[in-house]
Amino acid sequence: MGERKVLNKYYPPNFDPSKLLRVRRPKNKQLKVRMMLPMSIRCNTCGNYIYKGTKLNSRKEDVIGETYLGIQIFRFYFKCTKCSAEMAIKTDPQNSDYAVESGATRNFEPWRAEDEEVEKERRKRESEEMGDAMKSLENRTLDSKREMDILAALDEMKSMKSRHARVSVDSMLEALQRTAAEKEKKIEEEDEALIKSIFQKPKEFVRRISDDVFNDDEDLTRLLSGNGETSNDGLKRRRVSEDALTKASVMVHFCPGLRIQKTKQKKNTQNNKGPIYKWPKPSTN
Repeated sequence: MGERKVLNKYYPPNFDPSKLLRVRRPKNKQLKVRMMLPMSIRCNTCGNYIYKGTKLNSRKEDVIGETYLGIQIFRFYFKCTKCSAEMAIKTDPQNSDYAVESGATRNFEPWRAEDEEVEKERRKRESEEMGDAMKSLENRTLDSKREMDILAALDEMKSMKSRHARVSVDSMLEALQRTAAEKEKKIEEEDEALIKSIFQKPKEFVRRISDDVFNDDEDLTRLLSGNGETSNDGLKRRRVSEDALTKASVMVHFCPGLRIQKTKQKKNTQNNKGPIYKWPKPSTN
């Protein structure tokens, strides 16, 4: 049983290719091809938009008498998808594009306008440099300067990228933790300095007051006896004694461990001492 799709055909031993009849085909024969629309167009008959990439059945033929640098130009015929009006486009090898020939109009494409502007500038520059050597040198100098600026910008971007590449997530987290620890340490030092400034003030020494100030009986006897002292002096001494007592009570309030012991006043002795302040002894434990 033979193959359904053969690759080689059988040629008999007496086969003579010169005896084959030559088929003469017309020069402008149209071929049916399946194509995709290379651009977006609008039908002139019904106004229907046919977008780029639409698949169509078309007829292809050679454009007789039109070539570009030996390249043959082709023409395609196809119908509108809505009204079946015939439209035609042909190739444009000069611009590497297609051109609408009849039956439709091409939609506006902004990038084509930019390309045309660039092409116009290039042609204008070539025409200026054609007979002016100084203009050509000036243009080449500007081009070299522009290239140097571009290379400098690229080097800067590469260096910036390399700097960012060296920074990893772990190093960023470590830096954040380090800064947080430094901040906490600084806050603790400020708190300690504030506590020291409040509680470690220089010791204030309380001047010892003689027992004569606290001895109200003696003040009373002196007032009654009238030994050259007025009542105002007695009031002043009483006020001084009251101030001393208030100071002692304030110290006891702010320093609970402080014990104040008053010696018993002796009426007939002269070496009586004022209140004695004693700190509690530290525990042996």
